[in-house]
Amino acid sequence: MRIDKYLWSVRYLKTRNIATQACKKGSVRVNGNIVKPSRDVYPGDIITLRKEQINYQLEVLDLPESRVGAKLVDIYRKDTTPKEAFETNEMLQYAKSYYRKKGVGRPTKKDRRDLDDFTESPEEENET
Repeated sequence: MRIDKYLWSVRYLKTRNIATQACKKGSVRVNGNIVKPSRDVYPGDIITLRKEQINYQLEVLDLPESRVGAKLVDIYRKDTTPKEAFETNEMLQYAKSYYRKKGVGRPTKKDRRDLDDFTESPEEENET
């Protein structure tokens, strides 16, 4: 079975077209090698998929005939993604939303002054 069809059938990517594009961009690796969308996968292969800043790692257990339901996906793959990958992504989300909410706009003069005070080193304060 082709790698793009496999990723689509085990519900890691929403459409075959998205799966094909991910392979062309180099987001998909099989046994450590970047692959083309037409590469065949076999049981025992290790797939690494970079999706939404997370490197998913899966082991192919069996090949489905076609797209399977969400409850049956575990029959065909074993997810070995480390939990640290998800925790790192969660911390990234908190870091992005900490200072400014999305769509608020340019920093105000007060925001700029606060940033300058924060980034100013203690040695510069002693000189004045």
